[in-house]
Order: sequence, then C-alpha cells, then structure tokens
Amino acid sequence: MVLSGHVPDLAALELLLGVAREGSLNSVARKAGVSQQAVSARIRAMEKQTGVTLVHRTPRGSTLTVEGVMVAEWAARLLDVAADLDAGIAALRTGQRARLRVSASSTISELLLPGWLASFRAGTPQGDNAPEIVLTSANTAMVITHVTDGIADIGFTEGPQQPAGLHGRAVGHDRLAVVVAPGHPWARPRPVSAAELAGTPLVSREAGSGTRDTFSAALAAVLGPGVPQAPAALSLSTTAAIRAAALTGAAPAVISELAVADDLADGRLVAVRTPELDLRRTLRAVWDGATSPPSGAARDLIAHILTRQDQERRDPRTRRRPGAGGGA
Repeated sequence: MVLSGHVPDLAALELLLGVAREGSLNSVARKAGVSQQAVSARIRAMEKQTGVTLVHRTPRGSTLTVEGVMVAEWAARLLDVAADLDAGIAALRTGQRARLRVSASSTISELLLPGWLASFRAGTPQGDNAPEIVLTSANTAMVITHVTDGIADIGFTEGPQQPAGLHGRAVGHDRLAVVVAPGHPWARPRPVSAAELAGTPLVSREAGSGTRDTFSAALAAVLGPGVPQAPAALSLSTTAAIRAAALTGAAPAVISELAVADDLADGRLVAVRTPELDLRRTLRAVWDGATSPPSGAARDLIAHILTRQDQERRDPRTRRRPGAGGGA
C-alpha cells in the first residue's frame, strides 16, 4: 500500500497530540526539548501537508480544531500501533528478559499507569532479570478480551461492574464529569437533568468503553433500563481526544475528572451540575485463572499499586496529579 503525501510522519503526529494534552505550544516545546518557534513551524507544515487547519491559536493557549481532534484521534491509534511495534521489536532484541503484558483502559493507561509503572520500576532491582513491561491501551471490553484470551497477563478496567469470568481487585476510584466550554449554555450554574443529558448529543468514548458503560448505567438508574440516548456528537477512543474536543466547544463531553482537573481549575472547561447521576466508578486490576493475581511481576505490580494508594490515602500530600512528574 502506498500512502499519499498528505500523511504526516510519527514525530509530527506526536507534536499534535502534545498540543491536545498540554493546550500550549510552549509546554509542548519544553517537553520536546525544542523551541516554541520550531513546534509552531512543524504544526504549520503539517497543516499545509494535510490541507486542513489543525490548531486554533489564542493568547490563552492553543487548542485543536474539530478537524484537528479527528486527526489526533486517528494519530493516537497509529502511534499506539507504532508503540506496540517498537515494544515488540525491543522484546525480540532482548528476549531473555521476563515480560509482563499489561492491557489497560484509556483513562488508566493515559493518566495513572505511567506513574504507577515508573515508581514500580524505580523500586525493582535492576539487571538482566528486571521485567520488561509491555502496555497496550484499549477500551474496557477489549481489555477483558485480552486477559481472557491470554494476550495480557493482567488488565485494568474502569467499567461499572467486575468483569464476569475474571478475578479482580479494586486499585482506585474515579468519577466522570460532564464538561463544557465556558461559552456553552450549560456553563451557567444550574443543574442539568438526566433526561436532558440523554437527549443531547455528547462527546464520549466509543461503545465498549468503561466511560460509555458507566454513563449509560447512571442514566438507566434514573430514567429506567433501555432509555434511548441521542446519538453521540463524537465517539472517540482516547481520553486525550475527548478532552481536546471539549476544549474546542464542539459539544458537552463525558470524561474522567482526572483528565480535566487542571482545565476546570483554570477555567478552560466548566463542570456541569448533574445531581441526579451517580458517576462514580471503581478502577480494577483483573486477571484470569486463580483467585490471587498471577505470581511474579504481575502480583508485584498490583501489590505496589495498592501500597501506593494506601500511602496516598494516609498522607494526601504524597498524591500527585496526572502528568505532574509522573504521578497518579
């Protein structure tokens, strides 16, 4: 297959996803170790190559356009595959080391696992026997399939219920939020009913995701089972893409509070009051087979996460926001 000349390279796509996450060309430049002018020039070159405007620049920062959100969504999938390829090649080159295969749903893989894995690795004796950790990001339904089919040693899910047929353990808690751009009518301090939410096209994760399942279950608890929901304004497969779409003001978005904590604090997004809905959910580690986690690195990782969570409960000062120094 020969691709057209409109497809950017992986490095350029990584910069675009950086803009979606950071909302600032300066921040992306700092993390990439280049100048802001270099990042801006690369984005402009990518816009010229693709033929569409991808980034909306304002004095307060930069956000993706609706077209940029769509390109970022596709880019995230491509980069996930590229990361799997990179990890697979690395595994072939260093096949003598033990390998821990982890599959995790989007919120956990994007916001929590990087910090968990970094601190786990920091506490693991280094050397030839240190486990290689291969992380795959997927929605909750696919994570369950990965674990059931033996593709992953352990999985991390965020659905409303314990997956049937698998054993698991709670490793944290999360809450969904309905968020809008400041200019949206729902940004006013008034509650929005479950019926109004069900009848409004929203930006959300795709079917099979823990976010979609949790939100649907919350609506059903108020409105009754089988309640019809308006078709999604956008169905996206990553938390970062949902956040970027919310920042464009495309439509109200359903997303983890962890992902938009800074945006809510800084006023880039506004949380909609939804008093009828219980949007809390439990984050779980899941595995197949025995009631205890698989022995070795999988069991050690789960024990490390539980210990870390317990430390944060006892001393909240040790808790770090996602993206702030690799913390959870």
